[in-house]
Amino acid sequence: MKLIAGLGNPGRAYEGTRHNVGFDVLEILARRAGEPVRRARFQGETAQVTLRGRPVLLLWPLTWMNLSGASVLAARDFYKIDHDDILVLCDDFQLPIDTIRLRASGTAGGQNGLADVLARLGTTAVPRLRIGIGPVAAGWKPADFVLGRFPHHEREAVNVMLERAADAAEEWVALGIEPAMNRYN
Repeated sequence: MKLIAGLGNPGRAYEGTRHNVGFDVLEILARRAGEPVRRARFQGETAQVTLRGRPVLLLWPLTWMNLSGASVLAARDFYKIDHDDILVLCDDFQLPIDTIRLRASGTAGGQNGLADVLARLGTTAVPRLRIGIGPVAAGWKPADFVLGRFPHHEREAVNVMLERAADAAEEWVALGIEPAMNRYN
């Protein structure tokens, strides 16, 4: 089984914010899989789906963004999932909108939710899909920017990017990180 963990903040107040694009991509994947039953597990919400003929656990950590690692760790340990079979979906304000970037490993690059996941798993060798939400608008603090919503004029480009991110996640499920990187980076 593979695990796709989308990072975000729980609650209606955070729906549609830049910081929650990881959750948004999971919603697309769940829709594509036929809206599976969701369960409260691992300090989050899960749905077991089949993507491109393979079993996948979708995980929405409900621990707040900066504590997402607790949820991912609990799911990893329960299912005994190898690190290369985990994909973390997260926002990146250093990437422009309409850009996604897959990586097999590396640092958190300032993304605190990803940093917590890597710290709790004890490795930087965890595939991740960074979803561009930037650049930070002039006069904004990064923390305020990521918790804001996309302006109306960006919404169409964001929706296209989220669908593309879901395509990349499915490609990762079917073929692995290297082929997905070659196609989507």
